[in-house]
Amino acid sequence: MYRIVLAPWWLLLTLLAGCVTINVYFPAAAAEQAADRIIRDVYGVPQREEAPAQEQPAPAPDSRLESDRPLWVALLEAAVTPAAAAADINVQSPAINRLRAQMKARHQQLEPFYQQGAVGIAANGELRIRDMNAVALRDRARVQQLVAEENRDRQALYAEIARVNGHPEWQDEIRATFARRWVDNAPSGWWYQDAGGSWKQK
Repeated sequence: MYRIVLAPWWLLLTLLAGCVTINVYFPAAAAEQAADRIIRDVYGVPQREEAPAQEQPAPAPDSRLESDRPLWVALLEAAVTPAAAAADINVQSPAINRLRAQMKARHQQLEPFYQQGAVGIAANGELRIRDMNAVALRDRARVQQLVAEENRDRQALYAEIARVNGHPEWQDEIRATFARRWVDNAPSGWWYQDAGGSWKQK
């Protein structure tokens, strides 16, 4: 005679939770605040006091369905939801700190070219030489080198932030976030490209 042995409910719940794939979404609000902190540091402007990034609240459960929901479903949701909601973004690592220091030091050399309109911010967040005629002949090779080095460091920064957070797939979203914030944090008078590629002055 065969005997059926039922596993404890907690064991079944543990096994089921292990099979659940938790989607950690890109923390857009936190990434924007992190980008602002880095960019203001590079630009040498005072940091603003910021409230913690607020994620959209989850919709309230339907009370009519609450009483019909099995206990194991409620317990599983309690185990999964905090992990999914804990998405944040980390911008601290030796490589990130080194890149920030390099960009901050380089900004002091780039700032006159921003102000002259020789260098502007492209739609993708990189720097572009907008008007070489505004640059003295003796400085043209130097400004080209500064722009190339800055663009290299910006790309390295985005890749490193994605790597440190364990989500290399976030790199494009990090780049897009920074592209917007470089322009939004730029002083009046600087030039930038709009989405269509046209140059505009803040």
